[in-house]
Amino acid sequence: MTYAVRYYTKTGNTKRLAEAVAKELGVEAKPISEPLEEKADMLFLGNSYYAFNIDPEIKTFIASLDRDKVGKIVNFGSAAMLNSTYKKVKAEADKAGIPMCEKEFHCKGEFKGIHKGRPNADDVKAAAEFARKIKEEN
Repeated sequence: MTYAVRYYTKTGNTKRLAEAVAKELGVEAKPISEPLEEKADMLFLGNSYYAFNIDPEIKTFIASLDRDKVGKIVNFGSAAMLNSTYKKVKAEADKAGIPMCEKEFHCKGEFKGIHKGRPNADDVKAAAEFARKIKEEN
């Protein structure tokens, strides 16, 4: 099984989660500005809500993926106000013809003083644990 981790962040919150996920999987976490050129049975994609939607850069990144190189997208991220980005990411993955893992990781993220200090050490540890479980199940 091959893995890749890509993320998009404006605050650094998702990057911290991505680094924990990547360490658990034995790969490097890279921003979505670095195209996915290698084959990945599972692409762990970190993102968040910005103005009540996923960032247009995430949409562009998903659209750029080669469905012959990506087996499945695994969603993870944080947000201060809203819950999971799963449905938004899945809609883009569906357009690209790439399946989504039904499981995801989501935690609170700090934004303008809301949820101060999140994701915290426990959240980062939980993200790594999530990646480990996905790895074990597949």
